[in-house]
Amino acid sequence: MNRTLVLAEWRLARNALRAAQLLARHGIYADAVSRAYYAVLHAAKAALQTKDISADSHAAVRRLFGLHFIKTGEFEREWSSPLAEGLDDRLAADYDGERQFTGREARDESRRAAAFLKRVRRFLRTQGLAPAQLDG
Repeated sequence: MNRTLVLAEWRLARNALRAAQLLARHGIYADAVSRAYYAVLHAAKAALQTKDISADSHAAVRRLFGLHFIKTGEFEREWSSPLAEGLDDRLAADYDGERQFTGREARDESRRAAAFLKRVRRFLRTQGLAPAQLDG
């Protein structure tokens, strides 16, 4: 495991989550939804990096996370949906000008991302990463 790569992805995940929460609070709902998805994506990439697996595409991250974490039982099955559902919402938020997101949707996406990051953080702790490394 390359701790530098794990922590780099984790930092991106945490920053994206903070941005999603801030955007949702300020009424910028579509961008909040998009950033919430990126928080999940980078957290999943951090988890994959613990196994020295890197993925360049969104589809590859989703597939590899499912293969190496969901199918093995290291993560509960429910944690596969934030990647799948989040991508659909992110695509709509970024590319569908007619799709309007509500404050509730933005907050729900942010909460779902926060829960995913909490679960990944718990996993990263089992891999020997200290709270100071994950929270700093």
